[in-house]
Amino acid sequence: MSALGLILVLIGAALVAAEAHTPTHGALGSAAVVSLALGVGLILSGAGAAALVAILAALGVALAGGAYVTLLVRKVMEARAMRVRDTLVGRVGVIRAAPEPLGQVFVDGALWRAKTWRLDEDEKPLHKGDACVVERVEGLTLTVRPAEEWELI
Repeated sequence: MSALGLILVLIGAALVAAEAHTPTHGALGSAAVVSLALGVGLILSGAGAAALVAILAALGVALAGGAYVTLLVRKVMEARAMRVRDTLVGRVGVIRAAPEPLGQVFVDGALWRAKTWRLDEDEKPLHKGDACVVERVEGLTLTVRPAEEWELI
């Protein structure tokens, strides 16, 4: 019983790590909670603890894990509902990879995909290290233009 409990605890730990890195909206986290609760219960019962102690420990792990997964899913859903575009328009960033047609720009501590804002044909192209200004946000792609001198102050 203890060996099976240990395997379930390890599987639960792996599922927690997978939930942290993949957007499953709590599916892997819920499976992790079940696996951890069963594993703890089996380990305790295999170690000679009373059945009531093993059941209470498993329920405690399940309640704590369920509360954590619920909180995690709520926070993820709130973060996804936030409007990023309102806060990025007008920000100054630095080109990390020239947009030809797509590049990368570093704005507010994050690396974004970027394309250039083309209004004038005589506008100079952007190169790595150039300052740029965000004009529009489309999903995870920013539309940028070269920053003017007064915008860098």
